[in-house]
Amino acid sequence: MAHLTGSERSQYVQNMFDRIAERYNIMNRIMTGGQDMKWRRFVIEKAELPTNGKLLDLATGTGDIAFEALRKTPSAEVVGADFALQMMHVGQRQPQYGSQVGWAGADALYLPFSDESFHAAVSGYLVRNVIDIPQSLSEQRRILKPGGRIVILDTSPPPNNILKPFILMHLKYGIPLLGRLIAGKDASDAYTYLPESTQSFKTPEELATLIEQAGFEDVSFKTFMFGTMAVHWGTKPKN
Repeated sequence: MAHLTGSERSQYVQNMFDRIAERYNIMNRIMTGGQDMKWRRFVIEKAELPTNGKLLDLATGTGDIAFEALRKTPSAEVVGADFALQMMHVGQRQPQYGSQVGWAGADALYLPFSDESFHAAVSGYLVRNVIDIPQSLSEQRRILKPGGRIVILDTSPPPNNILKPFILMHLKYGIPLLGRLIAGKDASDAYTYLPESTQSFKTPEELATLIEQAGFEDVSFKTFMFGTMAVHWGTKPKN
């Protein structure tokens, strides 16, 4: 499944997330031991959203990062965009913040937003799934105001250390088993795809280089969970 390319991969990813939408949040909490909430807070911290600022949460899914932005900056205007509509439907039902997010169906490669219209563009588990990373980064740069921030949360291939064999075993067997138990047999392929796509994704250093090549400056990153998660951030130049 992770070997799919082009529109076939895009369609598969869209359908996959729609199928696992109802169980997505609980699977994230279990797979990460609840650490995913800490990573999302870190994403919003690095977004440096000003008072009354405007934030785009791309590949918003069920809206967890968008909701965190509203918790930290209640005056913000937050737009959550995704092409997996069922995921957003789950987020819309969230009682506290679901109605405060501006939900939008969108393709990450062709964003339906004006140039220089957001102070920050953030994403969680987007870049690993897009079929053209440079195009996605270019679109995010386009819609950011000068001085605006890009922040990316995504998985990383396990680094070469003593823990790598155990991490690979968890990715190959543990996560698919959890997927079958919690999300059901119909979603089991999703939790095979996710570990496969993690292992074949860019290293943190490689992704940082792509972000710089897309025209962002002051690019940096921090890894979490034994190096298997990373948050990258950068700034659109002011001139």
